[in-house]
Amino acid sequence: MNRTLSLLALTGSLTVGALVGYDIRDRALNQGAPAVTSAQAPAPTATSGEMVTALATTPAAETRARTESEANTVQVVKARQDGLVYISVTESDTGSAQAQLRERLQQQLPFDFGLPDDDEGGQAQTGTGSGFFVTSSGDIITNNHVVEGASEITVRLHGSTKTYPAKVVARAPDFDLALIRAEGLPQGAAKAIPLGDSEGLDVGLKAIAMGAPFGLDFSVSEGIISSLERTVRVGTKGVEQSVIQTDAAINPGNSGGPLLNSAGQVIGVNTQILTGGIGQSAGVGFAIPVNTVKKLLPQLQAGKGGHDAVIQTPSLGIQFAPVASLTDEQREQAKLPEQGALVAQVYPGSPAAAAGLRGSTVTTGPNGQRTAANDGDVIVAVDGQPLTDAGDLPRTVINKQIGDTVTLTVQRAGQTREVKVKLAAFDLAAAQNRQP
Repeated sequence: MNRTLSLLALTGSLTVGALVGYDIRDRALNQGAPAVTSAQAPAPTATSGEMVTALATTPAAETRARTESEANTVQVVKARQDGLVYISVTESDTGSAQAQLRERLQQQLPFDFGLPDDDEGGQAQTGTGSGFFVTSSGDIITNNHVVEGASEITVRLHGSTKTYPAKVVARAPDFDLALIRAEGLPQGAAKAIPLGDSEGLDVGLKAIAMGAPFGLDFSVSEGIISSLERTVRVGTKGVEQSVIQTDAAINPGNSGGPLLNSAGQVIGVNTQILTGGIGQSAGVGFAIPVNTVKKLLPQLQAGKGGHDAVIQTPSLGIQFAPVASLTDEQREQAKLPEQGALVAQVYPGSPAAAAGLRGSTVTTGPNGQRTAANDGDVIVAVDGQPLTDAGDLPRTVINKQIGDTVTLTVQRAGQTREVKVKLAAFDLAAAQNRQP
């Protein structure tokens, strides 16, 4: 969406850096999909004192002079460009529940959702984003923050100025994903882009992004996968989730665009950038892994339509603090373990309350030091997996289904026990607002 971003700006079309000398054919075979290559012309040779032409001057020679990586990028773009979609939205009711929710999220989270600026007098707001076809019938994946609260959605296809109306099929706000469906498309106009596998990625691989940064139709950028070990806050719950980091140049308007590999498969959905305060790309971009899309796609496609068609995620209904945030002296005084999630509060009516979990008393002294009493629970493992990082607790829960049961290993007053919690949808934000 067209808006200056703060620390982490939600946008979306990741770019891709050239990886010179990389054997595209070998990598494509490893991924199980062929990559497009071109023959390389032999390097010109010269004897002492002989002039050598530095650049090819004919189209044929210029084609031969392309590196294998360049030729692959060109072929991927040509093969997938018709699967890209430009999205425009209008939000006429700035006082709607969706608009108010998005405003609260902007205030609570350390990144911008790419929303349009408020106009005086409650005038309609507009914004843009990107998306891509996942079916030949017109289903389009994009970011939830691109379409949430929109009263009107239109899409355009690559190489065309004609617009088509689109409707929300379903949203997954906690994963910042949405499925919209274009209406009235000509037969064969929807060119689905195949979905790849984000589990088989390696740092250093090529990544190609397509989208419309700053409203510039069809912009392509290239970079590499910079990290696969990054977690950032994603979605309305702000749960830290695993993302793909790339050095691609991401800017406002790229939100929801595809990140592709050298085989032309989608490996991620571009969603955020780290800006350093300038509101534009600083070479650190993030994409939602495509395996998250593949997991949610059947539920999204089964949506009944409209902004109320939301995929809900479960919640324990607790507030917690990492035990590691306490000093060694505080942990020893309260007889707490070195790692885990210290339950600070259990909300009434929550799954955690039904399972009998209890919050610890945490007090803050005049010098700002926090002290935890040994009267509550510390979650040290989930389904048998130790919580070496307390952030693994909400990440594990959000990826479960409503109705699933998780087994928590809990310590209280030096005693260890296992507690089974049946997960349910619980409005944690509403519960927090009810607290005095």
